[in-house]
Amino acid sequence: MGSGMWSTDVYDAADRYRRSTGKSAFAYSDSGARQVHPALDPRGAVRESRDSAEHPQSTAISVLFDVTGSMGKVPRTLQAKLPQLLGLLLRQGYARDPQIMFGAIGDATCDRVPLQVGQFESDNRMDDDLGRIVLEGGGGGQMMESYELAMYYLARRTVTDCWAKRGRRGYLFIIGDELAYPRVDRQQVSQWTGEELSEEVSLRQIVDEVTRRWDLYYLLPTGSHYARNTKVLDFWRDLLGQNAVVLDDVDAVSETIALTIGLGEQAVDLDQGLADLKRAGSTATGTVSRALAPLDPARARVGTLPAASTLPAIGGGGRGVTRL
Repeated sequence: MGSGMWSTDVYDAADRYRRSTGKSAFAYSDSGARQVHPALDPRGAVRESRDSAEHPQSTAISVLFDVTGSMGKVPRTLQAKLPQLLGLLLRQGYARDPQIMFGAIGDATCDRVPLQVGQFESDNRMDDDLGRIVLEGGGGGQMMESYELAMYYLARRTVTDCWAKRGRRGYLFIIGDELAYPRVDRQQVSQWTGEELSEEVSLRQIVDEVTRRWDLYYLLPTGSHYARNTKVLDFWRDLLGQNAVVLDDVDAVSETIALTIGLGEQAVDLDQGLADLKRAGSTATGTVSRALAPLDPARARVGTLPAASTLPAIGGGGRGVTRL
């Protein structure tokens, strides 16, 4: 629900304890778990990002990973860089009162755990949720994963005060390397969320729904199985335009997320953000610069994109950011 405050000292203490005992940050998954952790079970659950006395201007941020195949490295990479991500968002003022929800995506046609969703957190419980993710590593081998099921959940099973009270969209990052299925399957929705649909929902419709309340970005890291497959990039560019972002280094995920939010909030331009990364000791400035140049109004040059009416705006609702 977003209470509490992030502490790097608490994170570091937990990391030292794990190292001293030989435990993994993903101990639940590494123990052989093949069922969704109760805290991340989406069935019958609604996830909420709410204002509070501690966080009166909450900004909802969702980060969902494809955990099939080669993508299983991404959650481990982000977990190791959580302090850097939170440092940029908080210390550099990229977002007011950020509340982050982590989750994972698989293939609902064949995986045991195709959808996992944590709660929106402002404190170190977000690290706990990351550690509860099952890194199933499955997938069906048909170059499709259930991204549309995850988007359905974000569109219809989340409540955010940034939207409800201020008409400001949250940020949704999906990190993957495959296609979505062409429609939201009724039986899968029933099985994994407990909600009954009268009819199936097309992919385009659910993208339209989710982008009303969320700035949706699809991050495609190189080094993953289908990273250089033009069919995958063309698929997401057709849906999201420039919000389909290619990363040439998977280790740059956290920095890319932070600077994307900073750009969307108009808290920083890309050059300023890259300077912040350098000061923080990041070695990912080249990757981030190449990935995010199209999202920076000061640098952007319009290329071949879908019609403006089909693109989500860059930056959350109410921020006064125009489409590129």
